[in-house]
Amino acid sequence: MGASYAQYRQRWQVLFPTPYSFIIFIVYMALFINQGIMVTASQQADNSYRYNTVTVVLLTEVTKLVSLCHHLPEGVILGLYMVPALLYCLYNNLAFVNLAAFDPTTYFMLLQLRVVVTGIVFQLVFKKQLSRRQWVSLIILTVGCVIKQLSTTRRKLGVGDKPETGTEAGVLSNLSSVYTLLILVQIFCSCLAGVYNEKLLKDTGVEVPIMVQNIFMYIDSILCGVAVLAFRGEMQSAFTRFALSLVWKRSVVMVIINNAAVGIVTSLFLKNLNSILKTFASALELVFIAILSWIIFSIPIDLWTATAIALVTYATFMYAQSPVVNRGRLDEVEQGRPSDVELGEPLTKQQLSES
Repeated sequence: MGASYAQYRQRWQVLFPTPYSFIIFIVYMALFINQGIMVTASQQADNSYRYNTVTVVLLTEVTKLVSLCHHLPEGVILGLYMVPALLYCLYNNLAFVNLAAFDPTTYFMLLQLRVVVTGIVFQLVFKKQLSRRQWVSLIILTVGCVIKQLSTTRRKLGVGDKPETGTEAGVLSNLSSVYTLLILVQIFCSCLAGVYNEKLLKDTGVEVPIMVQNIFMYIDSILCGVAVLAFRGEMQSAFTRFALSLVWKRSVVMVIINNAAVGIVTSLFLKNLNSILKTFASALELVFIAILSWIIFSIPIDLWTATAIALVTYATFMYAQSPVVNRGRLDEVEQGRPSDVELGEPLTKQQLSES
C-alpha cells in the first residue's frame, strides 16, 4: 500500500507540480462552466441574442486590458501575438453562434474533439511524441464525443422530426450541417491558438513577464474585434445608446466579466501546465455541464449522454497515469528570476526531480 501511495503521489506531482497549479486547474474549469451557462442564460426564447455578440467579445478584451493596465508593455513580441489573437477572436465569436445552435452539453461535448487535434499540433510545434497510453486516452475521449453527437440526433428524432430517408440520413444530415462545420472551425482555432500561445509563453517570449504578454494579446484582440465590426458594417450601430443598453444588462455584463477572467486564467494555465492538460480540463467540464444543464435548463441526461460522460472520465483517468510534461525554456530562464505572479509560480527543476 505504501508503494502504491508513493506512485500515486508522484503522478500527482507530475500532473500538478505546485498547489497553485491545481488551483488554476479548478478555477479554469469553473470559469468555462460558467461561460456556457451564462451565455445560454443570456439568450432569448428562440436562442438568439438581443445584444451584439461582437461588441461583447470586444468589450471582454477591453476588460482584460483594463484589469492589467498597471503593467507596462515592453519588447517586440507584440506582432507575434496577432496570430493567436486573430484565432481567439474567431473562436469567441463562433462560441455565440454555436451555443445558439446546440444545447450546452452538446456544445461542450463536440468541442472535446479539440483534444486529438491539440495532440497533433502539440507534437508538431514542440517536437514531443505522445506515448501510446496518451493517444489511447485521446481516442477514447473522441469516441465519447461521437456518442454524444449521435445521442443529440436520436433525441431530436424522438421529438417528432422524421427525416424522409430514415434515421441514418438524419445522423448524416446532422453531422454535415453548417453548424457542425462552424464547430470544427472553432475547434481548430482553439487548438492552434492554445499551442501557439503556449509556445510564446514558454519559448519565444519566455523572457517577457506573463502579464505583459497578456497585454500584447489583448491589444491585438481588440484590433481584431474592431476589424470584425468594420467587416460587418456595424461600427456605428454597435455603439449606439440603444445597442449599449442591451449590452449593459446584468446577464451580459456577467458574461463579459467571466470571459475576461477565463482569458487571464488560461494564460496562467498554459504557463504552468500545458495545452494537452487544458483540453482534458475542458473535457471534465462535461460532467458538471450535463448536471447543471439538467438542473437549470431541464435538458435531460439520457443513457447515451451518461455513457459518453463515463468514457470522458475514464480517458481523463488514463491520461493522468502518464501525463505530458512540457517546460520549454522556463528552467533555463527562470534561474535567479522571480516568478511573474504569485498565483502562477512555475515549478522548478527540484520539484521535477522529486516527481
